[in-house]
Amino acid sequence: MTLTRSLEQVGASVRRMIEFLGGTATMAGRAVVAIFTPPWDFRALAYQIEALGLKSVGIASVTALAVGMVMGVQFAFGLMRFGSVMYVGKVVSIAIVRELGPVLTALMVGGRIGSGMAAELGSMRVTEQLDAIRSMGADPIRKLVAPRVLATLIILPLLTILADVLAVLGSMFIICLEHSDVTPAFYINSVFETIRMSDVISGTGKTFFFAMFIAIIGCYQGFSAEGGTEGVGNATTRTVVVTSTSILVSDFFLTKLFMAF
Repeated sequence: MTLTRSLEQVGASVRRMIEFLGGTATMAGRAVVAIFTPPWDFRALAYQIEALGLKSVGIASVTALAVGMVMGVQFAFGLMRFGSVMYVGKVVSIAIVRELGPVLTALMVGGRIGSGMAAELGSMRVTEQLDAIRSMGADPIRKLVAPRVLATLIILPLLTILADVLAVLGSMFIICLEHSDVTPAFYINSVFETIRMSDVISGTGKTFFFAMFIAIIGCYQGFSAEGGTEGVGNATTRTVVVTSTSILVSDFFLTKLFMAF
């Protein structure tokens, strides 16, 4: 009985995984088609950009400043052993632009907006508002999912660029404050000497994939919510977990992909 039950649990987990992958892929395809075919609801897009993007500036900025300052302190401490504090700007900037800026912004912003999408759409699902939309002849994917996907694709790269700048400035502030031999002008010059356009493209390019994961997973979990308010809460929790895992796992493969060019 134990073996049979274990096999049933494994089979159920595999089935749920296949359903999840198939459902998200189908939703992503339909959302992309809706984005590129008229009519377009620019009012809904503008609302989503404000709700998802402008209201996420605070959390992205605070995270970036904190990470930049911590990295500045840690790298300066490590490089002091080798008498190379002057190279802190080079090391910190490339680490932020290529890796930490995009990933941490996606994790922090993605957790916020992804869970928000799941909660909002999940509430519409359990209160049968999605069925009402279908009964009126409208497509919930075009009306609800496509604006959220497009808004996330627009805002996440912009928030990442903002986070990169703030993280570098935060690192510069703490380094120049604690090490008088490093001036702001020297620090900024070392950053510009190190960062290439390929680094910016590599870091920012990842965010388009991260944005797609965040929006599609959040919308799919919302559309799949069942069981009243408890189901909405479970969908929100799953969104944060699955989104964070997807970002971290895909980051490795995206890094290898962009390094090949």
